Amino acid sequence: MLSTQKKKNIVKKFGKSDKDTGKVEVQVAILSKKIDELAKHLKVNKKDVHSRKGLIQMISDRRKHMKYLSAKSPKRHTTLVKELGM
Repeated sequence: MLSTQKKKNIVKKFGKSDKDTGKVEVQVAILSKKIDELAKHLKVNKKDVHSRKGLIQMISDRRKHMKYLSAKSPKRHTTLVKELGM
């Protein structure tokens, strides 16, 4: 579970303001952090099928956001990929 402090730090880093959670870069960064944390959980709890389904859905959502950003602004897409290390 992503804590509110971690989420605020991500929003500050990728958003224009502290409350700019709708920006595509912010959404992708939050999803990436959630995916990382859930992947760690699933390495320990291999039989947690419901969380695995949630992980797959988050990966799909992130892929859709990245595809949108790539079509809308390739420059922002490449900088985001570099910053997130994807």
